[in-house]
Amino acid sequence: MKAVVLDTDDQFRLTDIDEPTPGAGEVAISVQYAGIQWGDVLVHKGHFPVPRPFVPGFEAAGHIIAVGEGVDENRIGRQVTALTSAGAYAEVAVASAALTFDATGVDPRIAAGFGWATPTAYDLINTVTRVRPGESVLIHAAAGGVGSLAAQFARAAGAGRIVGVSDADRAAYAAQFGYDLLIPRAEFMEAPTEELFDVILDPIGGPVRLANLKRLAPHGRLAIYGNIATFEPVELDANDLLMNGKSALTYNSNLLSQTHPDRLAESAHRALRLVAAGQIRPDITAEYELTDLGKAIQDLADGRTRGKSIVRIAA
Repeated sequence: MKAVVLDTDDQFRLTDIDEPTPGAGEVAISVQYAGIQWGDVLVHKGHFPVPRPFVPGFEAAGHIIAVGEGVDENRIGRQVTALTSAGAYAEVAVASAALTFDATGVDPRIAAGFGWATPTAYDLINTVTRVRPGESVLIHAAAGGVGSLAAQFARAAGAGRIVGVSDADRAAYAAQFGYDLLIPRAEFMEAPTEELFDVILDPIGGPVRLANLKRLAPHGRLAIYGNIATFEPVELDANDLLMNGKSALTYNSNLLSQTHPDRLAESAHRALRLVAAGQIRPDITAEYELTDLGKAIQDLADGRTRGKSIVRIAA
């Protein structure tokens, strides 16, 4: 079968490899579309110690063609979207049956765009920070895959005010997701602390993380789920958090998939129902061919994309 391999020289190469076979608790998926996400960038840059060569790709949409031991054979033929540990950039991918979700009636492009971002955004709003009706929410990377979805989930949760932080050239795009206000990133860092927020979502890190703490209202919750800007650690004063009732919370969907896959699956099922009903919309803005995967991932790394990008594997 055809697959893209990330080789030892950091190059993506389309090649022929053996078709994988599902093991116990797994399914094999004939992949129609695969989603692109920030994890692809981190793997390519070597932030995750993944042995090479290997087939990357963490989000697959298609139909099940085989099941491993312990998996209901009635699932064969079902249209699905899956969260994979690798291998989605191939004609056939293997995924955990527990993290493969029925996507009957969902456009395969949207199913691929669902990916890790949608349950992540769902959890950040509903499980991690538990946004209450009337609360104010600040979302960084407002035009990104998680940010654009988090704004929608926040509105569905009854948030009273939703503010996004975005690069100036992305503000017009981000506006369609229901933000009450969009702040340019530079302005957020330079402006004095005025408006405070009950919830802040932070995938940025570094000085932005410290600035966020100053923007938290009493009893506010800062959700930390990435380090787009820098992996350099920052120090948080636990005594200051305590005196102001503030909380710093973390979310790692990859870790959750390993330690409590049932929890991630529950959130994914709930989010997928909202997507299928048209209440939440992953926005597919770019579609690439498998031969252009390297460019697709570089476009994401360089900030040239908005919303969600996908790769077409089969017609």
